[in-house]
Amino acid sequence: MDAELPIGFLLGLLVLLIACSAFFSGSETGMMSINRYRLSHKAKQGDKTSIRISKLLERPDRLLGVILIGNNFVNNFAAAIATVIAINFLGESLGPVVATFALTIVVLIFAEVTPKTLAALHPEQFAKPASYALIPLLKLLYPLVWVVNLIGNFFLRLLGARPDQNKQDNLTSEELRTVVNEAGNLIPSRHQAMLLSILDLEKITVDDIMIPRQEVTGIDLEQDIEQILELLRHSQHTRIPVYKGDINDVIGILHLRGALRLIASENPTKGMLIQESREPYFIPESTPLQTQLLNFQKEKRRIGMVVDEYGDVQGLVTLEDILEEIVGEFTTDTLHHQDDIQLQQDGSWLIDASANIREINKQLGWDLSTQGPKTLNGVILEYLESIPDGNACVVFGNYRFETLEVKENLIKAVRGWEDTGKKRKKLLRTSK
Repeated sequence: MDAELPIGFLLGLLVLLIACSAFFSGSETGMMSINRYRLSHKAKQGDKTSIRISKLLERPDRLLGVILIGNNFVNNFAAAIATVIAINFLGESLGPVVATFALTIVVLIFAEVTPKTLAALHPEQFAKPASYALIPLLKLLYPLVWVVNLIGNFFLRLLGARPDQNKQDNLTSEELRTVVNEAGNLIPSRHQAMLLSILDLEKITVDDIMIPRQEVTGIDLEQDIEQILELLRHSQHTRIPVYKGDINDVIGILHLRGALRLIASENPTKGMLIQESREPYFIPESTPLQTQLLNFQKEKRRIGMVVDEYGDVQGLVTLEDILEEIVGEFTTDTLHHQDDIQLQQDGSWLIDASANIREINKQLGWDLSTQGPKTLNGVILEYLESIPDGNACVVFGNYRFETLEVKENLIKAVRGWEDTGKKRKKLLRTSK
């Protein structure tokens, strides 16, 4: 036999073994890097390849076992053949050394780094074809895989791991938020905003979005019936609280349908008004919006009175308010058509101090802290620890506020702007 034939055959076999090593390396990275949620979605739709990959991933110890057994086998076989080839050319003294060094470089580049990098970049392209070879290979080598896993799993159990249990990759709300943010063009920006708003519902409580009691429009039964009817004729609200003397003494909620019947009556009375009203529905101020949305659905309600821990009414919240937290504003309050936040010519903002901090952040893209007082008035008064007797300038991080009007123990108007050059929190205060 010609001496070149065996060497040529061995060289060809060596190349084949390196290719097999690259296959096993890429398969390992591709299988472990594949998007489990996309895989699960396709498997539920009946994609056979996805189902096959999912079954392999159910027992990662067996999958890794067959891959590593195959990879080590071809690498060791390749090392033996490379040594034979090197000895044939360089002799027994120098051949093994050169073979070890050269094969290490070749395997590292062509059978490890390159295929694993490609598999990390395109895991599905590696995992799908690999699944066709790995399943029959797993059946063929199952006795050996079982022995290796038995020994390996024994040591894993000593460390507290349970490889026989399928790990559930459940996402937390923060992780889901990251997924939505990184979806990019896969999800329209409007839909992204809605999904993120839904995730925020569990962080927001009803007192964050309620209409404060000072701004609640209601019917006081101590007023004359004509005054009450005049209020009903011009009311812009579908449901109106009915109370006696003080908002804390809420008697019921009057629907517009009942108000129309009352107005159309020849001799309307306060007793008829009470009969048309439905009993009030009270909500603790610390109730998360996510919970309250379900409570509204369960109780078949659309409006509730928000109460504190002492039972005093702090305001009211409606189903519409919660929905607007998800989809944004979709109605216009004709009674409050003037914006609470108005842009000035110098680039600053004229802000109604009763404006909610969350609304300011949403409209201006700011990140004022929402921990603590809910309104800008409350935030400034908490920081000053007193009611200012003159104009005061307050700086929170990059945001600067100047009080413009103080009336009835409240800050009424504030001028605010973002000052990127101011990083320190400080207070500048002057008196008239």
